[in-house]
Amino acid sequence: MPFKKIFLNEKDIPRRWYNLAADLPSPMQPPLGPDGNPLKPEMLAKVFPMNIIEQEVSTARWIDIPDEILELLTLWRPAPLRRALALEKYLLTPAHIYYKDESTSPAGSHKPNTAVAQAWYNKKFGIKRLTTETGAGQWGCALAFACNLIGLECKVYMVRISFDQKPLRKIMMQTWGANCIASPSGQTHAGRQILKKMPHTPGSLGIAISEAVEDAVTDKSGSSRYSLGSVLNHVLLHQTVIGLEAKKQLKIAGERKPDVVIGCVGGGSNFAGIAFPFICDKIHGEKIEIIPVEPTACPTLTKGPFTYDFGDTAGLTPLLPMYTLGHGFVPEPIHAGGLRYHGMAPLVSQAAVEGLINPRAFDQIKCYEAAMLWAKTEGTICAPETSHAIACTIDEAKKAKKEGKEKVILFCYSGHGLMDLAGYDKFLSGKLTAYSMPKHKIEESLRPLKNFPKARKIKTGRW
Repeated sequence: MPFKKIFLNEKDIPRRWYNLAADLPSPMQPPLGPDGNPLKPEMLAKVFPMNIIEQEVSTARWIDIPDEILELLTLWRPAPLRRALALEKYLLTPAHIYYKDESTSPAGSHKPNTAVAQAWYNKKFGIKRLTTETGAGQWGCALAFACNLIGLECKVYMVRISFDQKPLRKIMMQTWGANCIASPSGQTHAGRQILKKMPHTPGSLGIAISEAVEDAVTDKSGSSRYSLGSVLNHVLLHQTVIGLEAKKQLKIAGERKPDVVIGCVGGGSNFAGIAFPFICDKIHGEKIEIIPVEPTACPTLTKGPFTYDFGDTAGLTPLLPMYTLGHGFVPEPIHAGGLRYHGMAPLVSQAAVEGLINPRAFDQIKCYEAAMLWAKTEGTICAPETSHAIACTIDEAKKAKKEGKEKVILFCYSGHGLMDLAGYDKFLSGKLTAYSMPKHKIEESLRPLKNFPKARKIKTGRW
């Protein structure tokens, strides 16, 4: 009988994080400061503590995980690898479908992998308070949990549409002691300016980032810093425990390697977590198809250009080389709130430029249909974000059936959907529509980037 669950012992938690920056065939272009010149690490000191900045700019392949962080991770790690045998049977596919179950963390998603690390490094540096943004609420809950665990104050700016759609996420944050407010708010200059221009805006991650960064850097005591749940190198680095564990578990299951690796992608954190260790294998000769899956309502990788852009709406962050829909982009209020970010992690973006990953976009109807099939076969209710990975997995399993190939498919089950049932309710009652962002809206959103520095698509052409 095939394994349904593959567990590791606590001693098998990875002792080092993997840094893709060390192995990219064509290196990333540097972030730029306000003057258009490459950013110096010390210029970020008001935003992040120096111990995290050192990780952000590192090109070392492996970075040791401190023992204190490892001890905190054992609260829920190693996470199980599961095989979706019921879904395989329903689809009559020869594919073996495995998923890394990140829903088992206290916050119900992959996000605590970096939240705990970031909170620990900030506390070690002497910081007392963290500010952040959150879309669907997964990151806000994770940082609230981590700050409570480690002893830091936490303030979360939550995208207004998600704040309204998902009140239980706010209650989770408050339970862990965080202060959660809707963004845009009247508590920051950036928020007030946005509300003046767009009083009825549903908000965006870019706006919420502007507010959180402003809040941190204007704290006159100097004891606040900003914490980000995706996009930046150090965040993606912390998530690689996902893929590193999965490698060990696939061997236990008797699989040499996956043929396909899939993750939903908004800013890039859970996708990087599952995919980066396998991108390393691909760089060194393995044949693996690696697929980031995004919404058609926010098609950053599939329709956005690769260029320099701000990571936030107000332009408080450095200019980053990334795929983007424009920092002023305000997405439609789809229920996959964690996938509504305008940009893409520079490391993920460079992997896409190089051809190491093959992005796809699905609309929310197809994703909810996949989520319903998943619930009726495998039994669990997934987050709307995770449903994108499941929809792609189903397509790949059907493709394997058509080709008659016994492929190994691995995807990241990035979080459960028990706080997201309002979206399921709207789907079941026929109130959701299949929305794809039209070309003219993308062009309009990108117009402010006309005079920004241009990022070059540097690649080897090997993939």
